[in-house]
Amino acid sequence: MTDTVHFPLAAVVAADSLKLALCLAAIDPRIGGVLIEGPRGMAKSTLARGLADLLADGQLVTLPLGASEDRLVGTLDLEAALGEGRARFSPGVLAKADGGVLYVDEVNLLADHLVDLLLDVAASGVNRIERDGISHTHAARFVLIGTMNPEEGELRPQLLDRFGLNIAMDGQPAPAERGQIIRRRLAFDSDPQGFCEQWAPAQSALRLRCQQARERLESIPLCDQALEAITTRCFAEGVDGLRADLVWLRAARAHAAWRGAEQILDEDVEAVAEFALRHRRQAPRQPESKPAPPPPPAASAAQPSDPGQGQWGDMPAQAVPVGERRSVPSWPKKP
Repeated sequence: MTDTVHFPLAAVVAADSLKLALCLAAIDPRIGGVLIEGPRGMAKSTLARGLADLLADGQLVTLPLGASEDRLVGTLDLEAALGEGRARFSPGVLAKADGGVLYVDEVNLLADHLVDLLLDVAASGVNRIERDGISHTHAARFVLIGTMNPEEGELRPQLLDRFGLNIAMDGQPAPAERGQIIRRRLAFDSDPQGFCEQWAPAQSALRLRCQQARERLESIPLCDQALEAITTRCFAEGVDGLRADLVWLRAARAHAAWRGAEQILDEDVEAVAEFALRHRRQAPRQPESKPAPPPPPAASAAQPSDPGQGQWGDMPAQAVPVGERRSVPSWPKKP
């Protein structure tokens, strides 16, 4: 655990879908992380930070908004490499996040090339740094959590697709929920340690359930029946690529492990459908139809025929009256 006391995830009011998605990402980090969308003041950061306590390591690392590429991936001391014959590596944010949670607030305001690099490492679990022919590789397995406010800018579709699950928070909780949220937040602010102790049993139960689900995960088969239902639905939703199918299947298995089941059922597939499809859904595919043949060109009497070829089989042109014929004047002969 980090020294900073975070609001326990078990104490969060409502937001059941988001809490489920975070737990699934903790059960199987290969799902690819969670992108949380919502307006300001919806405790997106509080929910993301509460996930760290559910992992075995419990490490939470936050990526600063203005971080450089070297700050993210780490740096290599080239002078030491040339002088000592070995690479001296200064770890970055990715190395520190190994085994825990990497939290990126306002990920839509981060430079695109950094988001792309971040998602590559999150998917592979390996960070590789190369500088002037010198390379260094280290493990970087973490649960990636990103938050964003769509009013401040969107992510490119290519980057949206790289996030495993996507959740949108409702900006208008019911009055009873709003009051309960405020009361718990005030209680936490006045005595963070006492508040966490009060919620320790519920938080421990949630942590234990995630741990047991992780231990059960690999024993649950990725069955063909679930895969067929997922691929059919992805095609019907017009999803590009195959990442949605893979993420959906892994999330369904994690949900089955979360339930304590031994196989994936239809309820597991449906429970995570919106998580996997929301940011990948396209317009429904229309059935392909053969184009209608073009109409035959209209015959035109005014259009000249090809000289020298003639119009074989055509009737001769008919005489057309052009008005009264004028007589040729008679001029007197020369004497």
